[in-house]
Amino acid sequence: METKKNPNLEIGRNSSIYFAIGLNIMLFFTWRGLEYKSYEKDDFAMEILDIGEEIEEDIPITNLEAPPPPPPPPAAAAPDVITIVEDTEEIEETVIESSETDQDDEIADPIEVSDVAVEEVEEEVSVPFSVVENVPIFPGCKGKNNTELRNCFALKMNEHIKKHFKYPESALEMGVHGKVFVLFAVDANGNVSNIKTRGPDKKLEEEAYRIISLLPTMEPGKQRGRPVKVPYSIPIHFKIQN
Repeated sequence: METKKNPNLEIGRNSSIYFAIGLNIMLFFTWRGLEYKSYEKDDFAMEILDIGEEIEEDIPITNLEAPPPPPPPPAAAAPDVITIVEDTEEIEETVIESSETDQDDEIADPIEVSDVAVEEVEEEVSVPFSVVENVPIFPGCKGKNNTELRNCFALKMNEHIKKHFKYPESALEMGVHGKVFVLFAVDANGNVSNIKTRGPDKKLEEEAYRIISLLPTMEPGKQRGRPVKVPYSIPIHFKIQN
């Protein structure tokens, strides 16, 4: 049995042409869709200018009646009688004498230098303990030279500290300990002065001050035969023994 087929009605004969045409149409719509731009309506400002007729308002003119100005004050009446008082009181004028001098002025006798009393003020000289010619002598110290007296001074100082040493109870309970540096001076009269302390606690500083303030009066140090002030420093150790 033969298949009946009309060559003029064959559908697949021009299929490639139809495919190309359809592809081009789709590409065209796709391109237009990508190029399409839209704008939001809210971004546009719709402004309407309304120009109306200007209305001229007639302002009535009013006449303001201003009050009349006050009358001028009356002129002061002149006194009828003028009495003339005579000035009988005399005023003494103060004469200011000139302070300038001339050739006729006498010059007072000059004062001689011997008539002026000059008071000598003794200046307190301070010489360090290590370089003073004669060190202060602690009571009970004896020595042939300055070195022996210096060693005796240090020995007597240690004995004095051990004798009067008393550990503060409050510092002992709190476990406060350390080294207190004491600086004082033996003045020209042999008295202890200018006591200064520096340590780890105020209670320890007060105890060190008390010990040094109990030092006796000494024989003052001398420099070139004159009594001088001699500063001295010594550390005091506060130790807690278990």
